[in-house]
Amino acid sequence: MTFWRGLQAATLVAVLGASGGAVWLGSAPPAQAQNLFAPRLYVNDQAITFYEVEQRAKFLQVLRSPGDPMTEALRVLTEDRLRLAEAKRLGITMGEEQIKAGMEEFASRANLSAEQLLVELQKADIAPQTFRDFVLAGLVWREVVRARFVGMVSVSEADIDKAMQTMTRPRALSVLASELVIPAPPGQEAEALALADELAASIRSEAQFAEAARKYSASPTAAAGGRLEWLPLANMPPAISGQLLTLGKGKPSQPMVVPNAVVLFMLRDVAEDKTAAPISVSVEYAKYFVADDPAAVAHVAANVDRCMDLYGLAKGQPAEALVVETKPMSQIPSDIGLQLAKLDPGEFVTSRTAAGQRMILMLCTRNVEADTPPTRDQLRDQVQNQKLDGLAQGYMAELKANALIREP
Repeated sequence: MTFWRGLQAATLVAVLGASGGAVWLGSAPPAQAQNLFAPRLYVNDQAITFYEVEQRAKFLQVLRSPGDPMTEALRVLTEDRLRLAEAKRLGITMGEEQIKAGMEEFASRANLSAEQLLVELQKADIAPQTFRDFVLAGLVWREVVRARFVGMVSVSEADIDKAMQTMTRPRALSVLASELVIPAPPGQEAEALALADELAASIRSEAQFAEAARKYSASPTAAAGGRLEWLPLANMPPAISGQLLTLGKGKPSQPMVVPNAVVLFMLRDVAEDKTAAPISVSVEYAKYFVADDPAAVAHVAANVDRCMDLYGLAKGQPAEALVVETKPMSQIPSDIGLQLAKLDPGEFVTSRTAAGQRMILMLCTRNVEADTPPTRDQLRDQVQNQKLDGLAQGYMAELKANALIREP
């Protein structure tokens, strides 16, 4: 199961190498001028200090994690406190050798040892303990989720057959689906998830789904009842495409938690070309951050026809203003991947970030290549991990809803 929460060591090292270790955190809260080791937030009876927030923000910044670094750092540290507390409640601990192995595994993604990665992090004034704490929280959370859910998660032969179809013939399939995007701003995740669970349990037809989408969805497709156009399955994030193909007619998907939202899908139709060969898809895409102002977006629309044009607009701005990445669809966050699936090269969509900016998300290129079909054992693990990831998101939402989270 993925327990690094989407963060990539290779990206971290690439950014550090390009920036010479410099980290820009934007505007820090005024209280940060006080004692760095004073409490910034309490999660139940556990304090999070200003120092920890600053350190995690630097770590997220070099990883180019989306959103405002300070805001995201506080959110992630809050979740880490809950992860560790739940592990303690269940009697789950990690030995020093396990932690070291986890640090080595993360660093190996960038072809580095943990010691080499720590050297790079220290160039950006990120303490070794910050990296260790990040790894520890991920390791214990994986064991917590397994302890609670593995015995409850079954993977049938039919599940594997459907996943095999998804993985081995993605070019052959296009899907006609509907989406329902429930906003989940910070602090309201539990309410959004509860509404999504209620809708998933009560919706029994496409008409009911469309009615709910018009009432609750924050997506531009809400007015059309959440209806999307035909999309090649290979263009979609695997976590979404895998869910879609398992849906029965008129039944919504299980809620999928993405940053600042909870999403439901409904499959309306599938088109298949049985002559197509197995492929995998990777995309190059750009994230350009501008002021949350219609004039700024209009300026981009008037002056940008392709991703290369963004470099001209971003000239002289901080490096964080423009991020261009190339990744397989399997490594792209589901919320971004779904938006990219709807785009042709040179097209873009916009969304508001937690930092109060407007993110321009543009598809640069989409590439396909022949793929080696996975084995059934590999698919069994993938399907189980997908199910566990979904359950883990709901688990964290429950822990947050039941926690006492307060400022000093």
